[in-house]
Order: sequence, then C-alpha cells, then structure tokens
Amino acid sequence: MDMPVPLANAVEWEAAYDESFRQPLLVFKHSTQCSISSGAYDELSSWLEDAVTLSLKPVMVLVPENRIVADAIAERLLVKHESPQLLLVDGGKVSWSASHWRITYSTLDEHLGTHCEK
Repeated sequence: MDMPVPLANAVEWEAAYDESFRQPLLVFKHSTQCSISSGAYDELSSWLEDAVTLSLKPVMVLVPENRIVADAIAERLLVKHESPQLLLVDGGKVSWSASHWRITYSTLDEHLGTHCEK
C-alpha cells in the first residue's frame, strides 16, 4: 500500500486537510533525527505495507526539515505538537491520535482497522 506522502509546505497541508472532509487523513509527524520516531515510522510502514486497501490517506511531515508545516498542523487541529505523532483527521477534526511508543502495529490495527483491509 502507499507510504505516507511527505507534505512539502503549508499549501499542501491545507489541501490535505480540506480532503479530510471527503476521506479520512492519517498525518504522521516524523522526526528524522529521533530513534523513537524511526521505530514509529517502521511500525507505520509495516502496517501500511500489509494493507490491501485503505479508506484513509496517509501523509507525513518531516519535522526537523519542515517545522513550519508541523506547527501549522498543530495550530489548525488544536493539538499539542509531538514527534513522532499520528493524527487521524476526519471531517477536519482529530478522531484519534497516538505519539511516541504508542505508535505500534497492534495499536494501528486496534484503532484504524476499520480503515484497512488486509
């Protein structure tokens, strides 16, 4: 299945946010300089690779390289910025989130399984 698409700028973030009113959006904030974030990325990647179909769109922001977008996400969604962080955005609102060590394959299955066919 598709890996998260990196958001390059705030315009791309706003477009992805607008799409959340048509299809749920899974936002992954990834710190490329953090081993915890690398582990979370591996868990998310494995979960996405096992998906036959997804009813959500995965996107990603590389936090150190693009802090402006990470901050815009936190501001728009009214959430505290964390990294790594997963946010399920449905209809413009966060319906589920996880951060740090809580981003695991089994947690993804438990909370996002209805959006994924394996």
